[in-house]
Amino acid sequence: MKKNYKISTVMIMIMALLISISACSGKDDKKTAKLTYVNWEEGVAYTHLAKTILEEKMGYDVKITAADVAPAYASVAQSDQDAFMETWLPVTHEEYINKYKKDIEEIGVVVDTTKLGLVVPKYMYDAGVTKISDLLKPEVAKKIGYKITGIDAGAGVMTTTDKNIMPKYGFKQAGYKLQTSSGTAMVAALKDAINKKKWIVVTGWQPHSMFGYFDLKFLEEDKKPKVWKHGKIYIYGKKGLKEEKPELAEFLSKMKLDDKHMSSLMVAVNESKDINNAVKKWMKENKAVIEKWIPDSAKK
Repeated sequence: MKKNYKISTVMIMIMALLISISACSGKDDKKTAKLTYVNWEEGVAYTHLAKTILEEKMGYDVKITAADVAPAYASVAQSDQDAFMETWLPVTHEEYINKYKKDIEEIGVVVDTTKLGLVVPKYMYDAGVTKISDLLKPEVAKKIGYKITGIDAGAGVMTTTDKNIMPKYGFKQAGYKLQTSSGTAMVAALKDAINKKKWIVVTGWQPHSMFGYFDLKFLEEDKKPKVWKHGKIYIYGKKGLKEEKPELAEFLSKMKLDDKHMSSLMVAVNESKDINNAVKKWMKENKAVIEKWIPDSAKK
């Protein structure tokens, strides 16, 4: 009997330990965040900002992952990631929302006003290239080299340009090509062209720091119906995120940047060699902004 009593005591202690570990694991899991984003500067800037706030102000263990648009949505739909930080609507990402609508859910709006389209330097605009159809003029097409400089394949602005704008205006028949590159490569090409006063047309969007560095103009869509409309940038999470991690979902739903703060954040990140130091400095300079995002449950 005495021996059995000792065995029972040990078993009880082991079970208690396992329950304790299980409870701690559940608690820790709620204090984790896996966020995915596209390597576009606005998303890079505020996703790193979100990571720093979650870690330093809310005690989270955060992992952020850069990905192309399609795999980013797939990873959230499969619950491999908690949230995708950059859903552009309307139009731009509608195909992904429709595809994964049963497995993802809207969390909040991080940027309230957006704009997409084809963009040219102001000196081209002043020279008479003000509408998309102006690009089809032989003298204009020749100066541009029959090329629209784009970004990464799968990006919404690339998809709409390729599937809607190109056929609608007859660009392919005119000999134009939509060049795939990256956001960084597109800006580098734009900068080089402007420095040399060469003609160039790029796929562009706001918010973007290039509008702060260069004098640029969106070309008017002169054929109806218009493809690009003013929109918003949303954060979409995996299905059930609000129930599974309510504090994280509340923080992401409250995270909002107006034009002024978005521009200052992007410039701070662009002009710093260390993105983490840049967002930390921005946080200190904008305490009143970020304080509104932190749920009461997370405030120390």
